[in-house]
Amino acid sequence: MSSPLADRLRPQKLEEVVGQHHLLDDGKALKNVILSGELPNLIFYGPSGVGKTTVARIIAQNTERKFCKLNGTVASTADIRSIVAQLDTFEAPNGILLYLDEIQYFNKKQQQSLLEYIEDGSITLIASTTENPYFYVYSAILSRSTVFEFKALSPEDIVPAVERGFAFLEEERSEKYSIEEGVIERISRGCGGDVRKALNAVEICVISSMLENGERKIRLETADEVTQKSYMRYDKDGDEHYDAISAFQKSMRGSDPDAALHYLARILEGGDLPSACRRLMVCACEDVGLAYPMIIPIVKSAVDAALMLGLPEARIPLADAVVLVCNSPKSNSAYLAYDAAAADVRKGDFGGVPRNLQNKHYDGEDNQNKGQFYVYPHDYENHWTRQQYLPDRLKDKVYYTYGENKNEQAAKEYWDRIKKKGNR
Repeated sequence: MSSPLADRLRPQKLEEVVGQHHLLDDGKALKNVILSGELPNLIFYGPSGVGKTTVARIIAQNTERKFCKLNGTVASTADIRSIVAQLDTFEAPNGILLYLDEIQYFNKKQQQSLLEYIEDGSITLIASTTENPYFYVYSAILSRSTVFEFKALSPEDIVPAVERGFAFLEEERSEKYSIEEGVIERISRGCGGDVRKALNAVEICVISSMLENGERKIRLETADEVTQKSYMRYDKDGDEHYDAISAFQKSMRGSDPDAALHYLARILEGGDLPSACRRLMVCACEDVGLAYPMIIPIVKSAVDAALMLGLPEARIPLADAVVLVCNSPKSNSAYLAYDAAAADVRKGDFGGVPRNLQNKHYDGEDNQNKGQFYVYPHDYENHWTRQQYLPDRLKDKVYYTYGENKNEQAAKEYWDRIKKKGNR
């Protein structure tokens, strides 16, 4: 059984690596590090299929150290011991270059077992991860390494790899291909910035296309079929998930319906209905809030409808609600007021509940001023009267400031008028 096309066509030189211009163009830091011959510990961070492993292999080819590779998903402590045992032997006289793929799956103990050898230079580490290394990599290893972030590739970056893939298969299979206009662009745009997905699509297009008059016809319809779900880069537990839902909420907060619907589509096409509903509900409460209080039950109804319908129909009420949130006036006044009050509570800056607000209970003999003294506001004009509600030590504290929107300003005008008249 042959290996996947992406492995058979893996670049052997930096010049063959597509994209990553911010790292590999002349004068860029990583390119200079590779050319210097002095190899520090490196961590490559970024989505899958963008060249992390390829660049690590190219670096390994240019080193005199023994090259060892481990994959964090399957490697064990015994594998680490086996690598360490090669140090100071004829197998690894100049030390070891360890390429550790998916380092985020190594637990803390496994990562610590490498630390001593990384620190004295016996092992040079090149690790790759699809998750943020500042969350998943042991801090002692992180502090001894340089992190380079690999970016998802643009369709324009991937076009040369797709063209090279078809040319390679033509030669490998001794065939002639007739590639319909738009096929290469469709595959390049439909792989979510992942070269491996793009080359898999190329190979499937070839295998699934028929020979006609001595030529294999690669049709646009075939490319559409094999890439229809390849575009989606969405892991419900990974950075792509958190980036998408963060962008979704920030786009609604920023009143941009086009962007918000785009990120909603990414979330729902990834099958993550609960996250879309939760962020939509949070945004209605946090970012629209008192500027349009009725939006909360409206959005709640849309979320309930979406959860009842399920996908794909859930997209309809959610799209309605997203556009409504984007177009609504915004206020985070209540949200900020609560956080300010909570900050005082957390730091212990509060006192006892004023006696007039306490639940009725027996006054002890030590209380020289017996009675609750609560004043019932409904007994007064406009159903309001002045009395202290905050504890004594906070009695002049202001947490809530009226927003500039029409709804809150109307409330402010009303209460300014009532309180100016005053009672008692």
